[in-house]
Formats: sequence, C-alpha cells, structure tokens
Amino acid sequence: MVLINGHIGDHGAAIVDARGELALESGVESDCQPLGGLIAAMLAACPDIRCMRDATRGGVVTVLSEFAQASRCAIRLQEDALPVRDAVRGVCELLGLDPLYLANEGKIVAIVAPEHAEAVLAAMRTHPAGRDSRAIGTVREAPKGTVVLATHFGGDRRVDMLFGDQLPRIC
Repeated sequence: MVLINGHIGDHGAAIVDARGELALESGVESDCQPLGGLIAAMLAACPDIRCMRDATRGGVVTVLSEFAQASRCAIRLQEDALPVRDAVRGVCELLGLDPLYLANEGKIVAIVAPEHAEAVLAAMRTHPAGRDSRAIGTVREAPKGTVVLATHFGGDRRVDMLFGDQLPRIC
C-alpha cells in the first residue's frame, strides 16, 4: 500500500502565493514540519516498512516514480484518495499546475505491505504530523517502473517523473 501523512501541494502553493507576483492571497500555508517523531511511530508499528521518503522536489509522483523504477514494480494511485486542499486545487487550476508535482516540506510517502497498512496508518494518526494520513494507492507487478493514476472519471493516466520545473498547462 502507498501511504501519505496528509494533504499534498501545500508548500508549493504557499511559495507561489508568497512570491506575491500574482496577488492570489490563497491563505495556503506551508506544510513544513519535523517528521522524525512520525517516522519513529511508523517504524514502531511496522519495522518492515518497504521504503519511505519525503515528497519535496517534484512532489508525490516524482517520489513514487523513483520507487517504481528502482524496484521494477508498478504503482497505481487513486485520484479520489489524494488529499488536496480546495485552496491548493484553486491555485493549481488558476495557474495550470498539477498538485501531484508541487513541492511538499512535511510529507512522507511510504510503501507498506497491505497486511501492515492499517497498523501503520493508526500509528501515523496518533502523531500531529500524521492526523490526516491515508492510503492513496497500491503496488502492482506491471507495467514495471510506472505510476498510473486511476482518475475519478474511470480512466487511467500514466504520470511520469517531473524533470526540471513544472510548466503551466496552456490549454
């Protein structure tokens, strides 16, 4: 199972807003926070966590792409399970950005065996940095090295690692 400790894209949206170039005043705050205590709680619940990493540069999809490529597995994300605040979604829609690629400064993405997922989620939710933890996807055998997003429209969309800076969509 793919787990995350809360809403994605807060830091990236907060930085765009703080620059003041667009006068967005979205009210989004950075998610910058220490994660050591949360990680300790996760490892106490399951010392056999497969892998974990902070989702900073390149966002959640870039981290998961690195996991999928390194382990030669496939990761399937559920779009409806991805926690994105309305204000972050608004900034992204206005600027043509994708929250899956926005920077995070207080988010951990972890891969946990399905039989340990509930115990790890319960442990995560006891920590202030993990109150909004949830499962956002699964690990599969194929297609190897890929991340696929199961959209809320019922389709699948392959999402690739971010190279360079995210460029706004123009159409």
